[in-house]
Amino acid sequence: MDTREAVQNRVIELCQSKRWSFNALANYSGIPSGTMKNIVNGRSRNPGIVTIKKICDGLEITLEEFFSAADFHALEQEVK
Repeated sequence: MDTREAVQNRVIELCQSKRWSFNALANYSGIPSGTMKNIVNGRSRNPGIVTIKKICDGLEITLEEFFSAADFHALEQEVK
């Protein structure tokens, strides 16, 4: 798993936990629905930290809560 997949999985998980559609999250986050669709379909190569922060704001969670998922803890260091 890479960082992109971890972000994708986390967004899907959080939407499911709130029973929100991806479109609803896009609206609450103030990001284009196309951007959200690209993230959850794995087509976004690098969802930026500003986009992730907006997603967190829409979900009313902190960045720390977003990145606390096990998928992020399991990532290998990309630069050695």
